[in-house]
This record gives sequence, structure tokens and C-alpha cells, in this order.
Amino acid sequence: MKENKIYPWVVVGLLWFVALLNYLDRQMLSTMKPSMMVDIAELAKAENFGRLMAVFLWIYALMSPISGIIADRINRKWLIVGSLFVWSGVTLIMGYATTFNQLYVLRAIMGVSEAFYIPAGLSLIVDYHQGKTRSFAVGIHTTGIYLGQAFGGFGATIASNFSWQWTFHFFGIIGIAYSLVLMLFLKEKKTYTIDPKQKSSIGKEFSMAFKGLGILFGNVAFWVLLFYFTAPSFPGWAVKNWLPTLFSDTLHLDMSQAGPLATITAAMSSFVGVLLGGFISDRWVQRNLKGRIYTGVVGLAFTIPALFLLGYGSGFEFILLGGMLFGLGFGIFDVNNMPILCQFVSPRYRATGYGLMNLVGISAGAVITSFLGKSADAGNMRHDFAMLSIIVVVAIVFQLVMLKPVTANKTVD
Repeated sequence: MKENKIYPWVVVGLLWFVALLNYLDRQMLSTMKPSMMVDIAELAKAENFGRLMAVFLWIYALMSPISGIIADRINRKWLIVGSLFVWSGVTLIMGYATTFNQLYVLRAIMGVSEAFYIPAGLSLIVDYHQGKTRSFAVGIHTTGIYLGQAFGGFGATIASNFSWQWTFHFFGIIGIAYSLVLMLFLKEKKTYTIDPKQKSSIGKEFSMAFKGLGILFGNVAFWVLLFYFTAPSFPGWAVKNWLPTLFSDTLHLDMSQAGPLATITAAMSSFVGVLLGGFISDRWVQRNLKGRIYTGVVGLAFTIPALFLLGYGSGFEFILLGGMLFGLGFGIFDVNNMPILCQFVSPRYRATGYGLMNLVGISAGAVITSFLGKSADAGNMRHDFAMLSIIVVVAIVFQLVMLKPVTANKTVD
């Protein structure tokens, strides 16, 4: 079945739904604040809500390199199945939370479990798609992420019609059930072999893990990729976690309206962006080895005017346009990160590499999430959104000047 020409796309389809649940389960909390703070009063303060969102990001970030190292050494199928099962169970349990501290602990546990998915999932996809379909395959998978983000915007709407507790229960049960589907149909495919002798002891496992880290950190291009991935993560996570609040405050909308409007605007635009970015990148790289890099830069360029519109736009049309431009540009950028990594890192260390990229990128997200919580309380959120464009400009320049690939797909170190 693994050798079937159709199965690589089956893998993308199977993991597409996992990606959707990965973002839906984490994102819907950002729009259910009004419903939840009726029962949990501490959530009324924006700084506390920012802490709740940030703890997930910090834990997720710290666990990402560990998850990548593990994914490079074991069967990724079972890592993905276990990750989905655990975070879905946590989502289910969150519906029973009655205090802020309980929510805080559960969000931290969710950060641990969700961190094991993306490095394993993306490295599995690029192992199945090594030719002209790599970016487009990653793009289709990434549409699941953005649809999950969009559907998460309906958390407030569902909670207002049922309850926030019911919402957590419902999506938690769906994820647990889908983990059983993956057990039956998802197959591993390693493009390299691991010597069984190297797995004979914990000491040797640590030795090989440190060897992989040494190879990555000894690669100058990997350091450039870390920065390039980190800088856009500031505005990227700002939009994911605070755009509903910005729409609500700026357009004077109830969160049950602002949540879906904000998340759908950005996520649907990103949906288009990842498909467009993947399609263009797969063709551009055939003519120019920097094609994937140029495609990502074009995407980031769109986010610069978008951030100014979100920060200083004075009407509904400008705010909406800002959200659409940001989503489109960030999608084009986002879909090419793993394919660009494949130009500089061999298959043996790609999950580890992407885990490290997640560490720095999501740490940036945790910082900006907490910062904007305080900024919202002080009334400065819109100005700070616009200022994030400066970071994007630096990332673009750095990327264009420093990255010089010599192959479209690195196979050995």
C-alpha cells in the first residue's frame, strides 16, 4: 500500500484532518472567553487570558525539539496517533474545568501533547513527496491548519448556543475517535535506516540525538532558517491569538460575531495562500534553486501593508482587507518552511530541525501573546500590531542575502 502512487496523497488526507483538529482544539479557546469568564471570573482580565494562551505556547515550544528528535528515531505513525489521542482527551477534560488554575494546567498538558504532531507529520509528508509535489502536498496539509483556525472561531458561536463545556466535550470525543482511524490506515515511511545497534541503550540514543543537534547547529544555513522562521512568528501568533479581540474592539462587535469574522478572514485567505504558494514554489524551484525562498519572501511582503491596515485602518473595509492580506501572505510564507528546510537538511534530521524551528518560532509567539495581553489592557494593541511589520522587513532582507541553496532536496549530511 505504501508503494501505491495514490497512497502519498492518502497520507496527506489522513493528516489533513489531524492538522485541522490540532489548531481547532487550541484556537477555539481564544473566542470563548466571554462565555467562560461567566464561570471563571479570572478570565475577565486580558492579562490572565494572555497568560493562559502563552503557557500553551511556551510548553509547546520547549517540547518541539524533543518531539522532533524522537520523531527522527521512532515510528512516526504511533507518535502522531498518541499525540492526537492525548490532546483530544485534554480537550474533553477542559469541559469539566471550574477554576483558572485547572485551565492553566490543562493548557500546559495540551502544549506537551500537541507539540509531538507537527514535526512528525510534516517530515512524514515530505518523505512521501520528494519530487515536484512536495510544497503542494505540504500546502494541502497546511490548509487543514487554517481551516482548524477558522472553525475555532466558531467556538464562541457554539458556546453561546450550547455551552463552552459542551464545545470542549464534543471536539475532544471527535479527536479520540479519529485516532482510532489513524491506527488502521496510516503507514510509516522512513527514507533512511537506523542501525538497530544504535538503539540498544538510552546512552546511545542520547549520543545520536546530540550528534544530530551538532550537525544542525554546525550548518550556517540552519541558523538563518531559525531567524527567518522566528521573525514572522511575532505577527503570525499575534494574529492567531489576538485578531478576534482586535476585530471586536475596533469594529465594536460582540465576540460571537468578531471571533468567526476574524478567524475566517485570516484563515480562508491563508487557505488560498498555502495552495498558491505551494503550487508556485514547486514550479519555481525547478527553474531556480532559490525559487522556494523567493516564494516565501513574496508572501511576507504581503504581510507588511496588512499589519499597517490592522494597526491604523479606520473602517470595516480596511480592517477586513488587512486580515485578508495578512492571511494570504502568511500562507504563502508558511507552506514553504519545511520544503526550504529540505534543501539544507537531510531526511534523518528534518523532524529535529523543524522541532527547533518551532521552539524559536513559538517562543516568539508566547512573548508576543503575553505582550499584547498587557498592550490590550493599556489600549495600545493596534499600534503594536503595526510595529510588528519592522520585524518582517528584517526577516526578508536576511533571507534573501544569506540563504544560498545548492540542491532542491538534500539527501546526505
